Amino acid sequence: MTIPSTCDHRASNSKGFSRRRFITQTSCFGAFYALAQTIPLPSLAETIGIDSRVSATPLVDKGFASVRKIGNGLYATISDPSKGMTTICNGGFLVGQDGALLIEGFGSVAGASFQMETLRSVTQVPVKSALDTHYHFDHSMGNSFYGANGVPLWAHAAVARRMVESYSVMQGADRAAVLGPLEKGLKDAKSDVERQHLQGDLNALTGLFQIANSSVIALPNRPIDPAKLPMTIDLGGLSAVLESYPGHSGTDIIVRVPEQNVVYAGDLLFSGWYPVAFDEKATISGWRSTLAKFAAFDKDTLFVPGHGQLCGQEGIATLREVFDDIAAQAEKLFKAGVPVQEAAHRYTVPDKFKNFPIYAWGFTIGPTITKLYAEWQTK
Repeated sequence: MTIPSTCDHRASNSKGFSRRRFITQTSCFGAFYALAQTIPLPSLAETIGIDSRVSATPLVDKGFASVRKIGNGLYATISDPSKGMTTICNGGFLVGQDGALLIEGFGSVAGASFQMETLRSVTQVPVKSALDTHYHFDHSMGNSFYGANGVPLWAHAAVARRMVESYSVMQGADRAAVLGPLEKGLKDAKSDVERQHLQGDLNALTGLFQIANSSVIALPNRPIDPAKLPMTIDLGGLSAVLESYPGHSGTDIIVRVPEQNVVYAGDLLFSGWYPVAFDEKATISGWRSTLAKFAAFDKDTLFVPGHGQLCGQEGIATLREVFDDIAAQAEKLFKAGVPVQEAAHRYTVPDKFKNFPIYAWGFTIGPTITKLYAEWQTK
């Protein structure tokens, strides 16, 4: 099945919506938080042991996220959603002699504030800008904190439009208009496996609905034309390069520090997770091509993924293996004539990936298979 990235624009005109009534009558955020509690963060010990750039002691650790130094003027914010939903995604910040760059708006204003407070514990240099690596809610719902504090917010030129299309229309929308199709699909499920998958999808979408309805959606005010990338940011003794690659959302930008072999990859890299591929602009062939390019980066490159733990090139190799495995299983079904709707539910997680979190089937494995089918059908 397909999980919508937008809802009907007519929903925004519905009457009688009460945020309090919605929260009271549904357990959406509770379901979403319960989902997050099933996604523990893998241990950092291995990364610390193999990469001397990663500080063994965090600058701060709030449970839901910790911040560590990972290079000269480089810091990584690593989230653990099983301990709280303040940040949800990973991020970080870069500190030069003349300025700083914040990465990600996170899932809430409190998340963006947490990162700014941590930055200020390190330096008082002016903040040149904050950057959303892409438009998805867990990377952008805290943007209003930056706006309120006069921090310019950079993002891919399509981010503002995608945020409006995907999230603004949810605000004040009728619950049934947004969640009804999934609830009907769950009711009509033909097997226990399909029912389990759809229940996870419903939990995820209801949680997103609640977050959209409890957040001030703030759009980036410094759009970046991807045609003009790569672009170098000079922070004073520290230079970062912004680059755009296809794969996850159609709005993905990474922050690369070539002199130190460090990459803030956003959601083009899920480290030890199944990748989220539901976005209508996600491209599986494009994503796999991007990962091949990442694999050609220096062998000592340290990656800050959008989700999961810090990793080196082994993290890139593993995600490529995940895509290879999904593609191999899906191709057998495709050649056997199995309909795509059925194939999307028939993937079997192999033992070597059994501990990888799956955010929700219809956000990860299901749409990956659906998009692969579409690519094969056009050949």
